[in-house]
Amino acid sequence: MVQTLRKPEIINIARREGRVTVEGLVSYFGVTPQTIRRDLTELAEAGQLERVHGGAILPSTTVNIGYAERRDLNQSAKVDIARMCARAIPNDSSVFLNIGTTTEAVARELLLHEGLLVVTNNVNIATILSANPNVEVIVTGGNLRRSDGGLVGDLAAHTIRQFRFDYAVIGCSALHEGGDILDFDVQEVSVSQTIIQHSDHVFLVADASKYERKAPARIASLEDVDVFYTDRSPPPRSVERCAAAGTTVVIAAHPDLSEGGGA
Repeated sequence: MVQTLRKPEIINIARREGRVTVEGLVSYFGVTPQTIRRDLTELAEAGQLERVHGGAILPSTTVNIGYAERRDLNQSAKVDIARMCARAIPNDSSVFLNIGTTTEAVARELLLHEGLLVVTNNVNIATILSANPNVEVIVTGGNLRRSDGGLVGDLAAHTIRQFRFDYAVIGCSALHEGGDILDFDVQEVSVSQTIIQHSDHVFLVADASKYERKAPARIASLEDVDVFYTDRSPPPRSVERCAAAGTTVVIAAHPDLSEGGGA
């Protein structure tokens, strides 16, 4: 494939998977590592990608990427993370699920649960769980963020303050190596902080692409989380923060991988 066609495809892969690697692109295109490195360098110079060790990621900005693109990123990892998280939520409990494509994956894994009270500021999650007659769903209200169905602002936070949740499942846009949990929307951050304050157990669900992204607004720290569900070990500094705070890190793997493959 000539370079003019290869570069757009590299961008498409980065949007689907969150990142690209030199090794993976060499295999995909059947070209040399030098060729791929040159492509990535040129794409980085054009501001379309950001170089990282071994490959590249979508460039960091102060604005999140689109909802449709986020929903398609790392889908298999999100399903694995969601499945592990949902297993830790018992029937007959109260749960808050906030905005995010990974929390939406958790909602799908809760479709066979019974006796749950789920409060959410995510219109998509309310729609997903409406298919389960054994789950009571309460939507917070708030300012509708049309880009992703999120409800944010003071009204959302006010609704949350009326509850005490057994479990909260939160997502994030980025995770700093020092342990800070980050997002883009300041209004969403204040809502997430209120969720944490009103929950007995806080679960963070985030795939490994969040380790390499940046976002400007701080939600909380990994120290404020009881269990962190992800698909790859966090950076060493984050691991140290979790160990010091007693935060459990659960690495979710695809069943075929975690069980050594299967016939």
